[in-house]
Amino acid sequence: MIEKVKARDPGMEKIFADAVGYAVFPTVGKGAIGIGGARGKGWVYERGQIIGKSTLTQVSIGLQLGGQAYSEIVFFQTRQALDNFRLGHLRLDAQASAVALTARASADLAYRNGVAIVTMAKGGLMYEASVGGQKFSFTAAGTSR
Repeated sequence: MIEKVKARDPGMEKIFADAVGYAVFPTVGKGAIGIGGARGKGWVYERGQIIGKSTLTQVSIGLQLGGQAYSEIVFFQTRQALDNFRLGHLRLDAQASAVALTARASADLAYRNGVAIVTMAKGGLMYEASVGGQKFSFTAAGTSR
């Protein structure tokens, strides 16, 4: 998936290189009938090396119906942001937003509290992804949970 992201926007190469780390969720499934939820499993990297695995979960309440699948990458600009993620302290609030992967996503990517998020719809383009309310777990490589 990382190569696909870099191919869609060559500027993402620098984003990956400059990030202290990132979490890659190749498939996040999201569905809702009034109450919604999302879940995905992925890998966590530090300086390009896998350091563990992660699970993304999200619950939302409100007027909603339907489902979708997308990919998500969470970039960590600082060591503190990556450490917070590893400790399970990263929870995205309602103001959290993601940049849809386009040919210029790297130009639009902005870090907030050391974290930036890129999403890519499976089989199409997602103009906006609701990422508020997401929580993450982390398991270091070589351990099990």
